[in-house]
Amino acid sequence: MIEKANTLNYSRPQLFALVTLRTLIGWYFLYEGLIKLFNSNWTSLGYLKDSKGWFAPAFNLLTSDKWLMTLVDFINIYGLLIIGLFLILGFFARYAEIASIIFLSLYYLSHPPLIDVNYMLPTEGSYLWVDKNLIILCAVVVLMLFPSSKLVGLDRLVFKKKK
Repeated sequence: MIEKANTLNYSRPQLFALVTLRTLIGWYFLYEGLIKLFNSNWTSLGYLKDSKGWFAPAFNLLTSDKWLMTLVDFINIYGLLIIGLFLILGFFARYAEIASIIFLSLYYLSHPPLIDVNYMLPTEGSYLWVDKNLIILCAVVVLMLFPSSKLVGLDRLVFKKKK
């Protein structure tokens, strides 16, 4: 049986790599949110209508009501901003990682890289089963398994152990 370690004993290169990965993923989320926030014409309507795969009916249902679309866009924009900022700052990083896994799972399920599936919106390449959303999702799981925010981040102050 493996015992849970009481302290995080990372080497400097390991800690640097984990913090760098957390910061880069945070930047990716933050920037995606900022681009959507400052583009007054942005909406996820086209992306959701273009959904394919088993979950396409659920994603298409979200487009059926204007109020619901407004809510989806709001959650998408501000969720991306908050996740990105929290990952960069190492502030409540565990919650930001869980939220990012939820977002990335939804993005992946909305546009799964399947054989003989073509999307209206341009993609960055030709994928089969594995795309950037899945890769980033797996990287976030690594961050959850090897947390760094309590060593380098605001979580160090928030979750400081009292002696």
